[in-house]
Amino acid sequence: MTRARERHTSRSLARAGLAAYLLVTLSACSSTLDSLEKNPQAVATTDSGVPKPLSPLTGPSSYNDAFRDLIGESDTDIAAKLAAAFAQLFHGDPSTQAIYFPVGTDQAYIQDLFHGDIRTEGIGIAMVVAVELDKRDEFDHLWNYAKAVLEQGPGPAQGYFMSVCDDTTPCLDPYGMEQFVTALLFASDRWDKAGTASYASDASALLDALQNKQQENGGVSAGITSVFDPATQLVREQPAVAEAGYTRSALEIPAMYDLWAQASGNAFWTGAAAAARAHLVAAADMTTGLWPMRSYFDASPVVGFDTYGPQGYRTQLNLALDTVLGGATAGEGTEADRLLGFFTAQGLATYGKIFDLDGTVVDATHQPALVAANGAMAITASRANRTDFVNAVWAMPIPSGDSRYYDGILYLMSLLVLSGQYRVY
Repeated sequence: MTRARERHTSRSLARAGLAAYLLVTLSACSSTLDSLEKNPQAVATTDSGVPKPLSPLTGPSSYNDAFRDLIGESDTDIAAKLAAAFAQLFHGDPSTQAIYFPVGTDQAYIQDLFHGDIRTEGIGIAMVVAVELDKRDEFDHLWNYAKAVLEQGPGPAQGYFMSVCDDTTPCLDPYGMEQFVTALLFASDRWDKAGTASYASDASALLDALQNKQQENGGVSAGITSVFDPATQLVREQPAVAEAGYTRSALEIPAMYDLWAQASGNAFWTGAAAAARAHLVAAADMTTGLWPMRSYFDASPVVGFDTYGPQGYRTQLNLALDTVLGGATAGEGTEADRLLGFFTAQGLATYGKIFDLDGTVVDATHQPALVAANGAMAITASRANRTDFVNAVWAMPIPSGDSRYYDGILYLMSLLVLSGQYRVY
């Protein structure tokens, strides 16, 4: 049997597992007439129809510190590395170091310096970083900007947030909105135990929009859909009819959906977590471990988006977060080992940044963002050389220059994961 045939057969078996999951899910949703009609799932409400208050989150009893436990770094040095990264990327030289830019006295945004635009993925990740490092001013300024400038007003997309996808295309990117929800839940638990701030209510409103936008609109309106497909419980590439049938592995963040289920009491999110875990494993190439940039809900690659590149790097973080919060499956561990094995064979210090799914190199540039993402995913892996990937993150300089935005946000997330500082408060 040829390598290509082996890849096809193994991949088909993985998809069969996802297909079995989807069959059960679709059978359970038999009352759904069509995934583009009204969402049959409803947000949890009280008897009076008012949304139930969100419950406090409960995380693991302890968090592993890979920098300390796997490569022997001291607590003092780890804390200093985190502090230096935050200081430079948030408050360093604005021309060469910072990605955080204040607006007036109470707003700020994160800028993609390479493309010259503002993306919700960056603001959302920066909000998560800020709350985890107890930086409330920066958090509030970012959220104030997102609500004042990016949140959509009256109309079919009301409550969604405008971003930029690919190079310059305006979009309603689900990834940034997912980060917003989780950051707001963390902020509510860490800073607002008295319930006087709006973090929890903002999180609840956005959760409702992500699941129930079609229901709120009376069906599809002006091409706008819910972010989550009600039948498969997977994330749509965008909440739009044109992207309604496929997803991105980077958008599937099961650890977050478990938190949302815990906070809201809404079983839809528990189903979304299970669907995401199945899809993350099934969509990956069974030889290389690489994910296509886009995949249909059955996990097959979307033609024209069947390469692995920077948009996919965040998928490694999704596996890492699932490990941090205790939900990772054996399949995710196998996928992490497979992918790190692929990059090991490519050369740890030199592997490229864009590949065909069979491993053919498309762009051989060594990308710091990918180094950061692979280092974070090392906590999901069990292979003997996973420490090499953790060491690579420890040795990285803080990103600077024109490409510091994407390298920087993934570097910050990797530092949180590997230092045990991505946690529930």
